[in-house]
Amino acid sequence: MLIGVPKEIKDHEFRVGVTPAGVHALVAAGHSVLVQTQAGAAIGFSDADYQASGAQIVADAQAVYACPLVVKVKEPLPPEIALLHPGQVLFCYFHLAAAPSLAQALMAQQIIAVAYETVSDASGALPLLTPMSEVAGRIAVQVGANNLHMAAGGAGVLLGGVPGVAPGKVLLIGAGAVGTQAARMAMGLGADVTILDINLQRLRYLDDVFGPRLKTRYSEAQAIAALTREADLVVSSIYIPGKRAAKLITRDMVRNMKHGAVLVDVAIDQGGSSETSRPTTHTDPTYIEEGVVHYCVSNMPAACARTATEALTNATLPYLLKLAHDPRAALRENAGLRLGLQLYRGQVTHAGLAEDLGLACTAPETLLSE
Repeated sequence: MLIGVPKEIKDHEFRVGVTPAGVHALVAAGHSVLVQTQAGAAIGFSDADYQASGAQIVADAQAVYACPLVVKVKEPLPPEIALLHPGQVLFCYFHLAAAPSLAQALMAQQIIAVAYETVSDASGALPLLTPMSEVAGRIAVQVGANNLHMAAGGAGVLLGGVPGVAPGKVLLIGAGAVGTQAARMAMGLGADVTILDINLQRLRYLDDVFGPRLKTRYSEAQAIAALTREADLVVSSIYIPGKRAAKLITRDMVRNMKHGAVLVDVAIDQGGSSETSRPTTHTDPTYIEEGVVHYCVSNMPAACARTATEALTNATLPYLLKLAHDPRAALRENAGLRLGLQLYRGQVTHAGLAEDLGLACTAPETLLSE
């Protein structure tokens, strides 16, 4: 199989779909890999590194997107969409429920879209989303702490406090990978941390792991309203595979937050979990609304692109090797990988996505058996 690895063009997106080590594994398995020049240069993966691993370096995206299988990180932007062709397999993050126009454009191109964010394993976990959730959870507390600085428009609260001064209060909505890592970071800074979720088993687990330093609460509207009023930093990370994020934080809740508090909406890729959230970029990451600093960058892990790339490709490479061997067979035979299939030659194949887009869902098993 001929595999293409493009250079990302999203704002400040320095991650790359395959590391030189990943290229080595693909070539050892009998595949050919085209890497766009400078695809990983910003994070220390030079063209020479890729060549030494067996890749062919190409000058432009057009050559990469001529490949039958393209692996990248973020969803394709308009200049990339124009290069796609029918039957091509595109393996990356898509987050299409929050981007219906992108979904329509990809359907028109008749590609086969396999989304990292809905690939599942035998336990129902999301192995290709988890590493970026872990990175985003840790980043969320770092950027939240920085945006509490006066110079950033924040309230001037130091999350860890100092002797004689109470620590800042951090509210985490969602106890998955993002919330867990955010809790670890926030407690490491010495903050007063509360985490919310509707999964009591998960809350019991976190209570056992972190002990009484981490406060756990069942997530419901009144608890969210009360706790957001008290919080200096709110990190929200709601995720339902393939679907738009639920708007758990209303505008009234934001209006009632402390002046200069910070809201980090990690769910912004899926449309955001606050009524006041809108996507931002690393170039212009924050805005103030209702007196609250909002950080809603839609590719948060790109801020730590070297770490994020290594974490992501550790997880994606085994699946990429399966797809490269025979995409249709891999999707037929691997139920977890098949859950990543969102679009197939103009048809929606993921039930949650179809529901949010208001389109019919075609069972992927039917299409793959043809």
